Amino acid sequence: MATLTQQSRSDDLDALLSTLPEGIRRAVCSSGEAEELLEVVLDLGRRPYARYLEGEVELRESEVTQIELQLVVSQLGDFGADNRAGIPRTLHRIACIRNRQREVVGLTMRVGRAVSGSVAVIEDFVKAGNSILLLGRPGVGKTTILREAARVLADEGKRVVIVDTSNEIGGDGDIPHDGIGRARRMQVERPELQHSVMVEAVENHMPEVIVIDEIGTELEAQAARTIAERGVQLVATAHGNTLANLMLNPTLVDLIGGIQTVTLSDEEARRRGTRKSVLERKAPPTFEVLVEIQSFTRVAVHSEIGHTVDALLRGESVAAEIREVDDDGALHTSSDAMESSVAVGDGLGLEPSNNDIFNREFGNGHGRGSGASFGNGSAHEAPLRRRRGSRPSNTASGPHRKVYPLGVSLSRLREAIRETDANVSIAERVEEADVVMTLRAGFRRRPPELRLAESRRLPVVVLKHNTVLQMEKSLRALSKSDAPNDSVTAALSEAEEAISQIHAGRQSSVDLAPQNPYIRKLQHQLASDQALESVSRGREPNRRVRIHAG
Repeated sequence: MATLTQQSRSDDLDALLSTLPEGIRRAVCSSGEAEELLEVVLDLGRRPYARYLEGEVELRESEVTQIELQLVVSQLGDFGADNRAGIPRTLHRIACIRNRQREVVGLTMRVGRAVSGSVAVIEDFVKAGNSILLLGRPGVGKTTILREAARVLADEGKRVVIVDTSNEIGGDGDIPHDGIGRARRMQVERPELQHSVMVEAVENHMPEVIVIDEIGTELEAQAARTIAERGVQLVATAHGNTLANLMLNPTLVDLIGGIQTVTLSDEEARRRGTRKSVLERKAPPTFEVLVEIQSFTRVAVHSEIGHTVDALLRGESVAAEIREVDDDGALHTSSDAMESSVAVGDGLGLEPSNNDIFNREFGNGHGRGSGASFGNGSAHEAPLRRRRGSRPSNTASGPHRKVYPLGVSLSRLREAIRETDANVSIAERVEEADVVMTLRAGFRRRPPELRLAESRRLPVVVLKHNTVLQMEKSLRALSKSDAPNDSVTAALSEAEEAISQIHAGRQSSVDLAPQNPYIRKLQHQLASDQALESVSRGREPNRRVRIHAG
């Protein structure tokens, strides 16, 4: 466990507040929560509101007028082609909504902050010279970490050039904000020219590091590869929340090496223990490290992204390094398993595009609720190839069980039974079954078959994804013991009991048993479906969900 240096913030908040109409400005200042302010939203004919870390607050009863919007716009810099503007030498970003006559009818005024120390959670990778790709949902802090990484590297004496398309990293105006330190900043005339400015930065200014915000097009992905091949360190963000999103994105998958379909010979397919058509990584990844920013204090790090992608394409679980900062500034590390949701169909449906990146097609209706698959949704979907030279072991020695498939692919279940040689048959009716197998989406809907199974006290196996690989794992667990691994069902049953007690008025809040992140997510969803609030408390491995009335 390490202790990080205390973070300090510079937000120039007064410069943003000074552009607001008087009544709205007073309401924001009187809230007493200016340090937690994320953005102010002004829409014509609607009440203005401010968004904080903990939620939204209406700023007044009266509606925003056209005069007030014009007053704010007159104090800002010019809006670019991306409908974004700023305040010179600050990091604030103002985005506008226009009507058909190109008049401004809405403003989103986001507070920009330079947070010194925000990069400390991944500083070892930044200073080691690794090319790093940051992913995360909007507003989670990607640009803040990117800006601080540029400052840290520039202050170490490296030649750092920032390609700042929307002026979010260095702020508005020709003189960049002090938050980027000694780094140089290149502005982009129009968003569609970002890829050419990226290449221009390398050719004209001899940088050791290039920092880029929001790689989002195929041309930008190709430009990033060109830069990486010249030996320049890249630190960038991209559209997407997780590595799984990126693998399913045909435009940006080249950032992690690209994915292609390979047809094996009969002999090689037998040796690998897989089907003849498999997915493999096409080229070395552009970035060496991928960081999923999950919250302001928690990230998941894939330190060898090439090996991680290879493992996921083989259908193996991989462990990301979880780094989390507590309230005292102490850094805690752990690991979290990630399983592949990528599957190859019989028809594959993988046709190369102009740059040989595959086109993604979703699976059939069974799989849409629980993860995307590549291919045409064929019922004969096969698992991705396993580890080299491995074959599934014979597990038929376990007790015979009848499995009732509820909302899962019958043909995939049959294939999983064949692959594992499990001592299992498929039940036609719930009354004939020893075990029910369903998807998490189906479990949450509580269909009549599931209620019947619970009334008969049958074990229920909940799959994360409607794939052969998931079914094989569950079948092996069934065959190894007299009772299946039913931790998900038990945890959700505990959550349902807590919800019942709260609805009945016997409890105002209930703390559930500690669970892993995946099960906690299901418990949160169950509470939300029942119009209750929930929050996770504690530290791993004792982190648990508390359910309470709203």
